[in-house]
Amino acid sequence: MADPITVFDRHILKLRRDRAAKRASEFNFLFAETAERLADRLDDTTRKFPLAVDLGCHNGELGQIIGARGGIETLHQCDISYGYAQSAKMRNERTTFVADEEFLPFGDGSLDLILSNLSLHWVNDLPGMLLQARRALKPDGLFLACILGGDTLRDLREALMTAEAEEEGGVSPRVSPFVDVRDAGSLLQRSGFALPVVDSDHITIDYPDALKLMRDLSGMGESNLVAIRSKKFTKRSTLARAAAIYHERHGRPDGRVHAKFQVIYLTAWAPDESQPKPLRRGTGQVSLVDFLGDAPDKPDPAKSN
Repeated sequence: MADPITVFDRHILKLRRDRAAKRASEFNFLFAETAERLADRLDDTTRKFPLAVDLGCHNGELGQIIGARGGIETLHQCDISYGYAQSAKMRNERTTFVADEEFLPFGDGSLDLILSNLSLHWVNDLPGMLLQARRALKPDGLFLACILGGDTLRDLREALMTAEAEEEGGVSPRVSPFVDVRDAGSLLQRSGFALPVVDSDHITIDYPDALKLMRDLSGMGESNLVAIRSKKFTKRSTLARAAAIYHERHGRPDGRVHAKFQVIYLTAWAPDESQPKPLRRGTGQVSLVDFLGDAPDKPDPAKSN
């Protein structure tokens, strides 16, 4: 049996990203879109972050568009994939190196800002990784990331499971245990972050058919990485049947289908004395009754009809 903490096969992730890096510009549309949305969130704060890290940089999409937003003077890029790291460096001419998100190579209190664009959903020990990130940030440093949520490609996963049961007589693990919105805030708090904010949105992409969607996922290096997945190649008949089921259940009159990606945004701060804190219980100076005014009189049961 696999170690319980080893949910994802990180070695395969590295190999797939190395392969994806060779044709990254053909398949990085989702990473580019979420990079824009992530960078826009820096405009919501007046704080400056001179030294930042792009953790899991892929093809350098975030480094390409972020510029000097958030007062960034130096942005280091890193990825578990040597191929992606090289590609990002060539694209942005920023300091770039290979690093595993599960073993962060940063000293305590060394960074002003940690960014991560659609990379951390493949981390096995996400609470441990968040703890490392919080320690690497200076007091009042910012952690800003987006990850894929559990609603991502739900329709495709259901079609594949149904097709596999029909064509191969069984179902192999295909559902990745992604974090949901409800748990993400708790994870940030447990990791010692202050002022956590978690929200999500959905990105919908049109496809001519489900087979093109599956090819794009492979091209992105984002296909199934569950460690206990079947190691056999999926039969062509299974893929064809899955595409047919997808169209039967979710196809539009024009013959196209859509794919929905849930993107969860994580915003949190390394603790600092300057941050606002709730007052201790019993220290309030204004009575809630005085603030709201006298409560209306309760009806007299004796006078009711």
